Amino acid sequence: MASSERSALLTYRLCGASGEEERGRERGRAVATGTAPRKLPTFLGVVVPTLLSMFSVVLFLRLGFVVGHAGLYQALAMFAVAYFIIGMTVLSVCAIATNGALDAGGAYYMISRALGPEFGGSIGIMFFLANVCGSALYVLGLVEALVDSFGIPLVGTGIHVLPQSYWYELLYGTVLLALCLLVCLVGASIYAKATFLIFLIVAGVLGTILVSFFAVRPLGVPIHVPHLNGSSTENGNFTGFSLATLQDNLGGGYGVDYTTGQRMSFSSVFAVMFNGCTGIMAGSNMSGDLKRPSYSIPRGTISAVLFTYLVYNLLAFLMCATCNRILLQKDYGFLRDISIFPPLVTVGIYAATLSAAMSNLIGASRILYALARDDLFGRALALAKKTSANGNPVMAVILSWLVVQLVLFSGKLNTIAGVVTTFFLLVYATVNLACLALEWASAPNFRPTFRYFTWHTCLLGIAGCCVMMFLISPVSATASLGFLLLLLLTLHYLSPSSTWGYISQALIFHQVRKYLLMLDVRKDHVKFWRPQMLLMVQNPRGSARLIDFVNDLKKSGLYVLGHVELQDLDMLPSDPLQPQQDSWLSLVDKLNVKAFVSLTLAPSVRHGVRQLLFTSGLGGMRPNTLVLGFYDDAAPQDGLAQHPAFTSTREEIPLGFPPLRAPAAPKLLSAREYVGIVADALKMLRNVLLARQLESLDKAQELRRAASPPPAIHVWPVNLLRPDSARYADTCSLFLLQMACVLNMTRAWRRTRLRLFLCVEAGTMPHAQEEKLRQLLKDLRIQAQIQLVPWDAVARPAGATEEEEEETMNFPANTTQVSDEYVCAANRLILEQGPAPVVRFLYLPRPPADTSLYPLYLHQLELLTRGLGPTVLVHGVSAVTSTQL
Repeated sequence: MASSERSALLTYRLCGASGEEERGRERGRAVATGTAPRKLPTFLGVVVPTLLSMFSVVLFLRLGFVVGHAGLYQALAMFAVAYFIIGMTVLSVCAIATNGALDAGGAYYMISRALGPEFGGSIGIMFFLANVCGSALYVLGLVEALVDSFGIPLVGTGIHVLPQSYWYELLYGTVLLALCLLVCLVGASIYAKATFLIFLIVAGVLGTILVSFFAVRPLGVPIHVPHLNGSSTENGNFTGFSLATLQDNLGGGYGVDYTTGQRMSFSSVFAVMFNGCTGIMAGSNMSGDLKRPSYSIPRGTISAVLFTYLVYNLLAFLMCATCNRILLQKDYGFLRDISIFPPLVTVGIYAATLSAAMSNLIGASRILYALARDDLFGRALALAKKTSANGNPVMAVILSWLVVQLVLFSGKLNTIAGVVTTFFLLVYATVNLACLALEWASAPNFRPTFRYFTWHTCLLGIAGCCVMMFLISPVSATASLGFLLLLLLTLHYLSPSSTWGYISQALIFHQVRKYLLMLDVRKDHVKFWRPQMLLMVQNPRGSARLIDFVNDLKKSGLYVLGHVELQDLDMLPSDPLQPQQDSWLSLVDKLNVKAFVSLTLAPSVRHGVRQLLFTSGLGGMRPNTLVLGFYDDAAPQDGLAQHPAFTSTREEIPLGFPPLRAPAAPKLLSAREYVGIVADALKMLRNVLLARQLESLDKAQELRRAASPPPAIHVWPVNLLRPDSARYADTCSLFLLQMACVLNMTRAWRRTRLRLFLCVEAGTMPHAQEEKLRQLLKDLRIQAQIQLVPWDAVARPAGATEEEEEETMNFPANTTQVSDEYVCAANRLILEQGPAPVVRFLYLPRPPADTSLYPLYLHQLELLTRGLGPTVLVHGVSAVTSTQL
């Protein structure tokens, strides 16, 4: 057994299984994956890093700047606004952190697992950049403090201990950043020990500062203020507690920042101040190194935030009551000047700022490592995956250090303060968004142990972050959002796969369920009718083009691919349909059709179709039209292999579908059963479409050909098997017209023209009939060319007497008196109306009431449509057209 395994097992036994199950599982996982076990407790892992990140520069070098420019009232308002925003965010962080096991990556891990890879990866990059810029900000703050202390020439020599220029300051920043790099390269454990030591120093300094406000007597502080033309000296005053000083400092007095020469405003001062609040994620960033992140993050973060809020408000009041505005505005290091022990304050400034720089650097490296490990950006971040023997992501640390080094070239702390604040606000807004989405999705598995949040707090956090982001820097905010959108689009098109779950799916489910309940079938109106198709498919290999055609025909309606598996569940060990589901869904994706899949088991095809007609759909979204392939003796052809979706990409056809039936093999249903399915659908008040030879339809070739006249759709709205009942205004004829019109309205079919055939007989008034039909088309807003077709040759066969003609025309209610010769003549009549169309729509007669005549009925349909090419037989039972507005 390896030494790491023995130590993990020994530790588990010593601690006791009952109280250490979570830690034992963590160590087991660490041994299995070769990473370092989690070590940090709540105080060292969360409270200390968060406190040091939130104090740092703002507490020691910029709190006087904030109070001096904004005054006490506005400063307290800034603190209230800032802590309200981060308070709402902390509540969201706590909720997400206590809803399951956390891994490395902090906020990135929370957001990516909640919102999915696109949003998670985008915000991960933004959060990485925020931490990088934050680290550079603190390094520059430390350089400023060092130059402030040691950049003054030695008395009598004129020699500077630390020469002062842009390149020298860049050199100092590089050296300090290298020191941070060394600590972070060693690992989280040494980082935690170093930060704890720094925390003790900062706590001592803070205590010294508080005592100094009470113990130090009033004194004047000479201030050297640099200008473009040199420098000048002004006198600041520490008055001790004075009501006059407090009253002078209550209101705002915005002046010029002596380091940048820019006039300050509420938004610019708030941007600097808010950097003291951006450390709330310091503990969350260490989630991969915490013993119990779900326990430590809420308690540690809330404790640190409350403590810093009290300290900031207390210090702001003490400063306003004891220091005049010149001292506060012109001397960023005045706390050292008024301290009872100035060197300790200097050490505290250095230590706290260095700690904050390290915290942001190690946080950035953990985020980058988590991004690389999730493979969201492919090879671009592959280098950041490499870790040391103890699991420290050294390459991620080095890459983060390089980026921070680049940011250091900006040179001035206040220059990048607005950018850092914008980035952090954007990340905080997204954390709130993630929590809001989880709450609104109402998923049963979202049950965080931290319950002190609602969707209202999330919404307030989002609104506060967005408003302050644009108030602070509209340009930075716009640029950040644009960059975020670019990252979102990039990741969307890269389509990284993940097993994290997608919050979008939960939200869609929640909304769809709500709207389905609102979809009341009792409020249906013919004006808003749309086809909702159930296409029965035996084997997709032989139905690819039919699936594509019906997708064009659905007109934004429901589309369901139905399939019946002929098996008995009682005789099977498990459901055979579950393994097939993925193959069908992959087929839908590859064919790019907007369809659902519904599979069922049944003893016969007819029973299975009945089941699907009864059960498919939900609420007001149920199939109203059944589509079947035609029943004939044609050998099935594998159209899937030639479909553009597979030929263009050279991808393999989904393997879940069996080979097509051999021509000599028996069919799965009889002719009688097939017609019975049609009859069943009509009894259930479903419209029926029978599609013949649609697999021979090459839509791309037919619709793109440069032919004159343009491709056509032929429409025969007359019952050719019952010419004595020919009426163009019955329900079935109008449904047929509607289907042809819907197809013509589809983008791919807009080049086609509708040709409507009007059958007329000698001795009638054809022009009157044509005008009546034209008026009907006008009322229905259907554009179609009407063509008159002489009907006599079919209605009166050659050599027939008047008595025979009368007998031929006097059809009973079924098809027994329609001869094959008559049907063949009708077939020839259709074929003669050239040129050949892309597809034909024919009237489908209702099956006879006598079930023994089902085979004859199907035989006559076969004769009628023989050789016509792609043909759709249509029988409608729904009123689908309206002339009303």
